[in-house]
Amino acid sequence: MFSNITSAPAKQSVSETINVLSGRLSSATLLEDRRAAILGLRSFAKEYPASVASGALRSLIGSLSKDGEDVDTVKVVLETLLMLFSPNQNSPEASEEIVLWLADEFTQRQENITLLLDFLETNDFYSRLYSLQLLIAILSARTERTEICVFTAPLGISRLVTVLDDRREAVRNEALTLLTYITPSSPDIQKLVAFSDVFRRVFAIIAAEGSLSEGDRIVEDCLILLANLLRLNPSNQSLFREENYIPQLGKLLESTYPTGKGGEEEIAQWAQEQRNRNIYALLAVIRLFLVPGAVGTLQNQAAFWQHGVLYHALQLAFSHDAEMSIRAEALTTCADTIRGNPKLQETFAQLQVPSVLETSPAQTNGQAGRANSIPAVFVVDGLLDLTLAVPSSQAFDLRLAACQCIKAYFFNHPEVRLHFLRRAIDGHASGVDETANVLTTLLRPSNDSAPIDPYRNWFAAVITFHLLFDNAEAKALAMSVTEGDAENGEEVVTSIQTITAHLVSGLARADDDRISVGYLMLLLGWLFEDLDGVNDFLGEGSNIQALAQESVRHNSGNTIVQGLCAMLLGVVYEFSTKDSPIPRSTLHSVLLSRMGRDRYIDSLSKLRSHAFMRDFEVIPQKADSASTLPDVYFDATFVDFFKDSYSRMIRAIDRDPGMEISVMTNGIQKGISREMVDSLRAQVDEKEKSLQAMLVDVASLNGKLGQEQADHRRTKEATAAEVARIKSVNDAIQQHHDEEVKNIETQQRSKEEAYQKQMETVQREASKAIEDVNDRYRKDKAELQRQLDYVRKTAESEAARIQRRTDAELADLRATISRLEVDIMKANKAKTEELHAVREDFAIKLSAEQSKTKAADERCSSLQKQLTQKDDELGKSRTQLEEKEEQRSATQAELDDLLMVFGDLEEKVEKYKKRLVELGETVSDGEDENDDNDEEDAVEDDDDDVD
Repeated sequence: MFSNITSAPAKQSVSETINVLSGRLSSATLLEDRRAAILGLRSFAKEYPASVASGALRSLIGSLSKDGEDVDTVKVVLETLLMLFSPNQNSPEASEEIVLWLADEFTQRQENITLLLDFLETNDFYSRLYSLQLLIAILSARTERTEICVFTAPLGISRLVTVLDDRREAVRNEALTLLTYITPSSPDIQKLVAFSDVFRRVFAIIAAEGSLSEGDRIVEDCLILLANLLRLNPSNQSLFREENYIPQLGKLLESTYPTGKGGEEEIAQWAQEQRNRNIYALLAVIRLFLVPGAVGTLQNQAAFWQHGVLYHALQLAFSHDAEMSIRAEALTTCADTIRGNPKLQETFAQLQVPSVLETSPAQTNGQAGRANSIPAVFVVDGLLDLTLAVPSSQAFDLRLAACQCIKAYFFNHPEVRLHFLRRAIDGHASGVDETANVLTTLLRPSNDSAPIDPYRNWFAAVITFHLLFDNAEAKALAMSVTEGDAENGEEVVTSIQTITAHLVSGLARADDDRISVGYLMLLLGWLFEDLDGVNDFLGEGSNIQALAQESVRHNSGNTIVQGLCAMLLGVVYEFSTKDSPIPRSTLHSVLLSRMGRDRYIDSLSKLRSHAFMRDFEVIPQKADSASTLPDVYFDATFVDFFKDSYSRMIRAIDRDPGMEISVMTNGIQKGISREMVDSLRAQVDEKEKSLQAMLVDVASLNGKLGQEQADHRRTKEATAAEVARIKSVNDAIQQHHDEEVKNIETQQRSKEEAYQKQMETVQREASKAIEDVNDRYRKDKAELQRQLDYVRKTAESEAARIQRRTDAELADLRATISRLEVDIMKANKAKTEELHAVREDFAIKLSAEQSKTKAADERCSSLQKQLTQKDDELGKSRTQLEEKEEQRSATQAELDDLLMVFGDLEEKVEKYKKRLVELGETVSDGEDENDDNDEEDAVEDDDDDVD
């Protein structure tokens, strides 16, 4: 009897909502409906990326293609896709697999990547920005596939490069980031990007951002992009050089150091750090052009010299305002620029740089002094000062770079190497206190500075090692240097003995191991394959005892020094001779007695397996901190030398003392086994005896040869007589043969004459036969001519008859044609009149139809307006109907409540009547009817109110 009370709808889950929105996106036909679905999906993308991607990813990508012209829809779709690539980390659905799956969906279909690249051609800010960010996200997940898709897309790379011209920094920066990520590994992409005029755009961005001094991270990204394009890519380097961009590098480098035109302003710490990063990146880009042995390195070196890149790098390296790491990298760049180029090595020494030993006085306003107030020195002197005269441990990287630059100055150039060595020898011999002279540093070391700066001796030893290594002339020149004045009664000591004495005394004093390692490296490079140097070294016998004692010393934790001492002893023994101050056999017995074969091999093996030697190529050769000395013990060239000679030195102690090593020095072979000489002499004596015996045999053979020659002469004379007889017989035969030939020729002439006569007879008969044939031909021809004339006359008469008949028929045809033309003219006139009538009728009907169409259009417009009004009225009616429906529902609810109340009242009245009857009261039926009527009236009144 009563209606049920309505309940609230069930709450929809997230997955169901996403499915509904996904279905609506895929099936909706109106743009507004699709956009609303995308907005709904975007609200779930961050928290539920897996659900959104599984249900709507392809629909989202399809919406980019379908609704690509609507920028608002494209923006929302791209935002949703970006949220899927970077969901909230706390989301239960966030995982790396989702990102990989999303990237696969894009990269497995080329048109998806092409679609994103197409948005780069629009001018809309968000379409460009979000497309670039989405490409970066896809590239990070699937690098190789994305590179292939972008490379194969039509004008894909060109469109990316063109975005660098966008004036909006956010878009430009994202394009720069994408190009930086896509260019490191693919040479094809590098070439395509380079040939899209990217170099001009990159330098324009650097200039717009304030160059290296004022530029932020964008400048560093530009330089990283240049590095990606130029690394190990000769074609791009050639393009960069040919398009004249190297002067741009010179200008950028010039802006990195004060030029004396004004003081430098104070800048913030973070800005200084970014500036240093920019400069370091620029120097790294320059070094990419200077890879040793690469194609085009010589051309790049010449171009850098021509456009001042080397000069500006030197000025930066010697600038007092630049940081140590930047100066060190600049010096390394200078070293790469001149290494292996003889022309630049020769002109390099003419450059001048500010002195590192003097600084300009500070100005009163607190700014740094001008660069031109610092005295200038030649670059080689400045490098030596920087390497040997700057004791600060904080400047180790700078000193090491300066040492590398000095080595590059005379690398693979014997003339420059000898010139450098002669200047060092002259400076040392002059007695002037030259703190930056490598020979003075080695031969007259200062014991006071050794504990503070052990690398001063180490650098001097390394430079001298490179001067002497594998150069016999330089070794001989250096060995001529002596210490002590014989005229004043002083003992004259050679340079090798002096260096060895300093080594032994340093080992005894337990000086820093770096000093000993420097001396040992120098001696090893000097004495290797130098017999004269080894003999000079063995001139002081105590050196062998001291080195052997150091090699076998117990409780010594210095594996490096012990191994190098053992190797030096092995080199001395390997290249010693029987005539050495300590004979080879004696030296061998001393080594075996003081060290032993096993200890010798063990020392070399430990040195070979030491981390500083074994992993030298992968350990950074630079200072770790400013408080302690760096763990740099070896030079790169020495490490290669040690590893190449290791096997030979291991076998050296097993070589027989009687066997000397043969060495070629300046074209002269030195060193040979004395036992071998004796053996060869015995062999020569035996060969001499054999030779005498052979000479006797030769004499007997000569006698036999004379007898044979006499017999040969007799045989030759007999043969000549026989030849004369045969010749006379041959002449007689030849004469007889000539006579027979003449007879045969006579017979042949007679036969030819008879044949000629027969030919004349035959010709006469043939002529007569020809005349008969001609007569018959003429007669036949006359007969045929007569017959031809008869046929011609007959044909002419027949042709005349046919002509007459044809003329008659032609006249009939002409008459027929005239009659038909008249009929056609009449028909044309009638048709023209009929056509004119039809046209007039059609024009009337057309005007009528046009009027009807116009009236219909007006009526249609009127109906359209009425329809719009009706739609408005219908909307209002629907609104009123909904309001009435709500009122009816409320009234119905109230009515249901009243009916329930009336029901309760009826029950109570019945109860009251029963009570009255029980109490003896009389209840009339009229009261009941009145009560019923009253109730019915009340119900009817309520129904009227509802209506």
